[in-house]
Amino acid sequence: MAVNSFIPQIWEARLLANFHSRSVAELIATKPTEVQGGKAVFNRVSTVNVKDYAGTVSWDELTTAPVELAFDQKKYFAFTVHDVDKVQAAGDLIDAHTAEASASIQEAVDAYVLSLYTEAQHTIGDDTNPIALDKANVYDYIVDLGTKLSTAKVPMANRFVIVNAQVLGLLNKDARFTANPTVLENGVVEGQKINGMQVVVSENIANVDGKFKILAVHQSAIGYGKQIDSIEAIRLQTSFADGVRGLAVYGATVLRPEAMAVLTATIA
Repeated sequence: MAVNSFIPQIWEARLLANFHSRSVAELIATKPTEVQGGKAVFNRVSTVNVKDYAGTVSWDELTTAPVELAFDQKKYFAFTVHDVDKVQAAGDLIDAHTAEASASIQEAVDAYVLSLYTEAQHTIGDDTNPIALDKANVYDYIVDLGTKLSTAKVPMANRFVIVNAQVLGLLNKDARFTANPTVLENGVVEGQKINGMQVVVSENIANVDGKFKILAVHQSAIGYGKQIDSIEAIRLQTSFADGVRGLAVYGATVLRPEAMAVLTATIA
């Protein structure tokens, strides 16, 4: 086997394809306007003023305020392959080797992005006084999260509410929610919206000492970017195998805290 026949673009493409199919972060966050080396750039457009018409028109100049985000989070993967040439030639075998790596990266990225709930402008309950949820009240509290976004004039489209499996279990017992819904690979609960928010299930949202978070978020609230910094194959000196290793870098920032609402809860 000669590792100089290794084609990193093929492995990177399959790694990212597996990642995107599972990622909550890819679903709920804003993508950067551009990526410049080790950072992402987001543009925020200034507000358009609406004025009373009295026969004349004055013009406002729209400006964009770039927000730069450094990829300060770094995760690597490294695994052995008996023969990179054979795996690469087979094509479909690449997914089997990259799936676990992409899943692990996806969990780390999702947990990081969802940890930004701490900057939400709107809250219900807190770590000192969490809300005790049960099948009778869970739906209504999630409705209240959406109402907080509406009160803040957050757009109705592209809203999400991220819950854990326990909360989904309670929702299944409410007649307003479809029992036994289909959960897609990226956590989307198919066909299920509450107060205009698409329900998404993730175990990567904070859960400490039985107190967990439910996050209502508009897609404009969080900016997120990532890239595979490098991926390469080497012949291992201590094994009759090849090694494939890669470095993923990413970052996230809150762009609009008013477009997030968080509920701190326990299960009653």
